[in-house]
Amino acid sequence: MLQRMLGKGGHKVFSEIRIAGFGGQGVILAAAVIGKAAAIFEGGYATMTQSFGPEARGGSSSAQVILSSEPILYPYLTRPDILVVMSQEAYTRFAPELKPGGILIAEQDLVRVGQIPSGVRAYGVPATRLAEELGRKVVLNIVMVGFFGAAVELLDADALRKAVADSVPPAMQKLNLQAFDKGFEYGKQLMVQLAENGDSDAAVATLEGA
Repeated sequence: MLQRMLGKGGHKVFSEIRIAGFGGQGVILAAAVIGKAAAIFEGGYATMTQSFGPEARGGSSSAQVILSSEPILYPYLTRPDILVVMSQEAYTRFAPELKPGGILIAEQDLVRVGQIPSGVRAYGVPATRLAEELGRKVVLNIVMVGFFGAAVELLDADALRKAVADSVPPAMQKLNLQAFDKGFEYGKQLMVQLAENGDSDAAVATLEGA
């Protein structure tokens, strides 16, 4: 889709994404999947940088991904267009950095979202619950990637699925692809519901409350 978008009147794509949570949630893997989908399976360009808190597991963790239809000259994020948060600490720390008119995607059972700035689209995803339905809470990160794919429509679903399969051990591919599909389907259902009911920037949109 990066290349298809570039073909529409020469429109250039440049998107800054931050994914954040705590150690052990698979933040870095989620970012790597998105970057790989863009750079390897869509023929675009991507960079990824990452940072950790004082502890690898349980401490803060964030990854920054830049996607572009042209070579990226500066690999570090300035202000994200898209913020994906999986912990309250991550939301509190990084939400003020979100660009006006940006997109916020939050794990709705782990993050309590405060006042949403005008123009920001905010979505809540029960990623932990959806992952638990598959029997493994650990794949909540890939559920979030699936939702990202459906809600943002920046990358093709097939490219993201290929990137998921290419980023995990063979024995874990089936589970992770199921997690991606769960998140993607939830996202598609939410987008349909919002289209029918009207999108509002005053509240976090979820299937329970859209």
